[in-house]
Amino acid sequence: MARTRIIETEVATGAVAGSASSISEATVVRLHNDTGSIVTVGVSTIVGAGTTQFFSMPANTVEFLEKRPTEVIWTSAAIKAAKVGYTG
Repeated sequence: MARTRIIETEVATGAVAGSASSISEATVVRLHNDTGSIVTVGVSTIVGAGTTQFFSMPANTVEFLEKRPTEVIWTSAAIKAAKVGYTG
C-alpha cells in the first residue's frame, strides 16, 4: 500500500511559465487537478525556460510528480500542489 507524507501545505500552482515554482524545492509533488478540464503540467530547469517538458493531467485527478529539487513546475490553469514524501 502506498503512503504519502505531507511536508508542506498545498499551494496553487502558477498558471504561466513566468510564475513557475519549485514547490519548496520538493523532490515529490502531489498535484490535485480539481478543475473540470485537462490541465497541462510543465516541468523546467528555470522559471520561464523554453526547455519545459509537458504532460497532460486529466480533470479531477491526483498525480505524484518526481522531480529534482531545483526544477520548477507550472500548469495551464491553477491547481493544487504540495511537497510530499511518497513510498509506493
